[in-house]
Amino acid sequence: MNGLIALLGSGEYLPMMNDVDAYLLTNCGAEGRKPRVVCLPTAAGQEGDASVSRWSGMGVDHFSRLGADVRAVPVTDAESAREQDHASAVEEADVVYFSGGNPAYLHQTMKDSLVWKSAQKVWERGGVYAGCSAGAMILGREIPDFRAMGLRSIPAFGILPVAFVIPHFDAIPIFGKPLVATLRKRLREGEMMIGIDESTAIIGKLGGEWTVMGKAKAHVFMKNENKSFAAGEKFLLGK
Repeated sequence: MNGLIALLGSGEYLPMMNDVDAYLLTNCGAEGRKPRVVCLPTAAGQEGDASVSRWSGMGVDHFSRLGADVRAVPVTDAESAREQDHASAVEEADVVYFSGGNPAYLHQTMKDSLVWKSAQKVWERGGVYAGCSAGAMILGREIPDFRAMGLRSIPAFGILPVAFVIPHFDAIPIFGKPLVATLRKRLREGEMMIGIDESTAIIGKLGGEWTVMGKAKAHVFMKNENKSFAAGEKFLLGK
């Protein structure tokens, strides 16, 4: 049994995501008790203690207001990702939430770690994986190098049947539009990439329908076609 996956283009822990996160708490498998949430600021681990503390505090405040039993787990580097206490805290959760930052650093830190194995156990038993920006990007096949305009990329976890997940999609400036065209050319036959606008989420399960929630749209690209979906609309990912 695999639980829900929620991918956000931006807006983690902000009031605009109240409806999204309330939905996750209702559908995370917690029965007859408060849902347990862990917030992981790992993607911001290179930004210093102030940034990590800010994301951690925002997560705890946000989910506490929504009625959850929430804690931030200070996983900020490979060493802390290997700590058994942190892994145990994550494994006890119903919702595992990765906030934004550097996707390559997040993937490198999580890969083969105890904490990542615990996060996957939560999802496999029917809990929720939620990732904003970097937390969403690591689930695709690859993470594009934006500085190289998409010509290079690094392997990601490949949990989703998509090549690339692009957050902040509606905020990409004009000079960044060639990035989308480059990534699209790199798609294999029948393969998809997805763009998620800011303040927007897509929620679904592998092999099932995905629903757009939030302020704007999600955009699904294949080599020769693309389609956008507004809040409330559903679509399929993969073949």
